[in-house]
Amino acid sequence: MATVNGNLKYLRKLRAWTQEEMAGKLGIKRSLLGAYEEGRAEPRTGVLERVSDLFRISIDDLLRKDLGAEGDAYLSHRRALKAAGQRQFIEFVPVKAAAGYLAGYNDEEFVEELNTFTLPMLGGGHYRAFEISGDSMLPVESGSVVVGHKVDSWDDIKNNQSYIVVMPREGIVYKRILKNNRNKNRLSLVSDNPQYEPYAVSLEEVREIWQADAVINKINTHQRLNVNHLADIVNHLQEQVSVLKKKIR
Repeated sequence: MATVNGNLKYLRKLRAWTQEEMAGKLGIKRSLLGAYEEGRAEPRTGVLERVSDLFRISIDDLLRKDLGAEGDAYLSHRRALKAAGQRQFIEFVPVKAAAGYLAGYNDEEFVEELNTFTLPMLGGGHYRAFEISGDSMLPVESGSVVVGHKVDSWDDIKNNQSYIVVMPREGIVYKRILKNNRNKNRLSLVSDNPQYEPYAVSLEEVREIWQADAVINKINTHQRLNVNHLADIVNHLQEQVSVLKKKIR
């Protein structure tokens, strides 16, 4: 059963899931999934059926084919789906895969293994999605997903627009870019949250730049304003309007 053990681990890493996350999706304990991946136990039929449904792959392939082998049918099928039709498959880089992306961003095999999704509203083009962390770009919250298209040259960067910037030292950051027209080798990265100071980076430090085209947020019910708070805001605005009217007179 060595093949299926290796396939379970391969499929989990293909989605950049932790053992805890995949075990939850399969309805088993993390320790049991670990035993499966390490070959200390054999997955039961029910587990294999759930894996088959989760990854849309046959049980026979799970048991007999080494999915992690070079040129395997599973990845080849995924590549064929990406290439077929007009649908744009957007590679997704979650926060937990950021370190791996920094090392493998230009590795075709690594990128092929990233999970994908589609957004018909974006139309044609090559897009990539990044999960961001931190509050430097509020109101875009930590955990939001920024979808963007790649920028290949300094001239294509639009001043004061939002971008995903990939750098070995800083990591993957979401910032506004201010260009220095007198020095095309320097960029200033600016946060929308005024608590964070802008900082300059050299283009030599930058590996990739993706211009933001869409932001996907989760609905946060805790941030909804209540009626009393809205009333306070309206009253404050009315007071400011009154003061301005008096000054105009």
